Amino acid sequence: MGEQLKDWTKIKLVVSDIDGTLVNSAYELSNEFYGIFDKLKAKNILFAAASGRQFFNLSNRFETIQQEMIFIAENGSYVVDKGEEILVQDMDPALTKQQLLDARSIPDTYIVLCGKRMAYVEKTHPHFISMVKLYYDKFEIVEDLLQVEDDQFLKIAIFDLAGSEANSYKHFHQKSDYLQVKISGKLWLDISHKLADKGRAITLLQGKYGITKKETMAFGDYLNDLEMMHQAYYSFAMENAHPDIKKAARFRAKSNDENGVLEVLQQMLKSANS
Repeated sequence: MGEQLKDWTKIKLVVSDIDGTLVNSAYELSNEFYGIFDKLKAKNILFAAASGRQFFNLSNRFETIQQEMIFIAENGSYVVDKGEEILVQDMDPALTKQQLLDARSIPDTYIVLCGKRMAYVEKTHPHFISMVKLYYDKFEIVEDLLQVEDDQFLKIAIFDLAGSEANSYKHFHQKSDYLQVKISGKLWLDISHKLADKGRAITLLQGKYGITKKETMAFGDYLNDLEMMHQAYYSFAMENAHPDIKKAARFRAKSNDENGVLEVLQQMLKSANS
């Protein structure tokens, strides 16, 4: 597990990625989560869900407690704190259109234009649409993404059937000096504002509540969680995590299929009560 856990009774903020982390491989959330959430809340410990998913998807997923938790959506481009919008890190429209044009040139890919109001797609390939429905509760099929105007663009998500790390990332990695280019899954590449990442969103929350890195715990599994690992002293890589996340994290949690996040939180709560 690396260096030994120290005094984690002073934790004030817990941040967890969703896919590959808090939910299992079937995208199911354990029923135990809500009881643990109530215990965290009773101890005034904030809980944030940090994901590449759309805000509406996340808030619906946690519908019964959505006004009591924090959502770091679209990889940090959009943050809602207990019902209050506190960050919209949207991309310049002209820059967005150029990235759409570039993405169109990559074979074996499909594009999701992620707006604040909803997501937009052009193609209706059944497998692609099934994936869109998994992560985006509000989306619209349009004839031309370049014609979408009345929205703020938080992210461009590229669904890459050839593998994001091996295919689409090679087309965009050289733009990392002025864009956030994130491999967020084996088949997903995310393009967003340079300042949009989960770590910066956590920094914003830490500043708002006067919370330090030593008072922050974070869980993640993939490359879009990298900055998040650096912003929390108690950084946990899932057993199923990408090797780079395991290198960046101080600690290790069991896999998402073994409820690794909840096990650590139960240990933390037990420690706080002892």
